[in-house]
Amino acid sequence: MNKVIYVTGGARSGKSSYALRLAGVYADRIFLATAEPFDGEMQRRIGRHREERGDGFRTVEEPLYVERALTSIPQGTGVVLLDCLTVWAGNLMHHFETDEAISLRVEALMEALKESPCDVILVSNEVGMGIVPENAMARRFRDIAGTINQRAASIASEAWLLCSGIPLRLK
Repeated sequence: MNKVIYVTGGARSGKSSYALRLAGVYADRIFLATAEPFDGEMQRRIGRHREERGDGFRTVEEPLYVERALTSIPQGTGVVLLDCLTVWAGNLMHHFETDEAISLRVEALMEALKESPCDVILVSNEVGMGIVPENAMARRFRDIAGTINQRAASIASEAWLLCSGIPLRLK
């Protein structure tokens, strides 16, 4: 199995910037983007991320079937930076009605990570350190994202937590 590096942290903790630095040592880089530009604010956010990573990545946009994108990576690719699992979790909730359907997508990604043709860096928000959300949909999102994070971290060869821009090695 190629290396899987899991990078997590709170919102604006520096996790994407840190993941970009990790990916910077590879010669042939792909950025696997999960965000969908639903509105103007999200379009601007995506634009800022594109500017931050510059021309050093080929971008593949896949909001739902990230395992398909990962298994279709061209031979010779050094690394795929998947940003981010939390946005992907929201996409899954938006497009799939049942937890079973979401679980199938999560399991498909975990299997694809084990068979990845290159190293993979996964970025995700840590969503379980705050208060319990007040409504059922937010609690469901927290639970789904938390499960995805646990699964990704468990198969990762390295795991990092970013706090105020400082990377802390978890494993």
